[in-house]
Amino acid sequence: MKFLHDVAETSKFATDGLREFFQYRDLGVKAATDGRFQANVIRAVPGKHAVPQWHSHTLDFQMVYILKGWAIFEYEGQGRHTLRAGDCILQPPGIRHREIEHSDDLELVEITSPAEFETQLTEAPSEAAE
Repeated sequence: MKFLHDVAETSKFATDGLREFFQYRDLGVKAATDGRFQANVIRAVPGKHAVPQWHSHTLDFQMVYILKGWAIFEYEGQGRHTLRAGDCILQPPGIRHREIEHSDDLELVEITSPAEFETQLTEAPSEAAE
């Protein structure tokens, strides 16, 4: 593991992440940990919104911390949750989930392990809301 200081002033947001309605700022953790972890600041692209698709990720760890705005997610066995600034979610490995909607000013930090992981579209859990 290497020392890392990511400077906000010189960092850039990119649109080449997992979702087209978000912009991603890579915090450099992937390179510093040889791919064991990834950390991004993710912000909404104003006017673009989620398509609520059930999916899961093949990973060991996924944590989301809301910096600004709000988002509504639905989780297998947990129901719908509205996340607001200061809220944190730890998603167990493989849990089916979907984003319902988010505010145009949404900004969050996401930490995953490993840095590279697969995303699979899934069927809705039997208890999911319509």
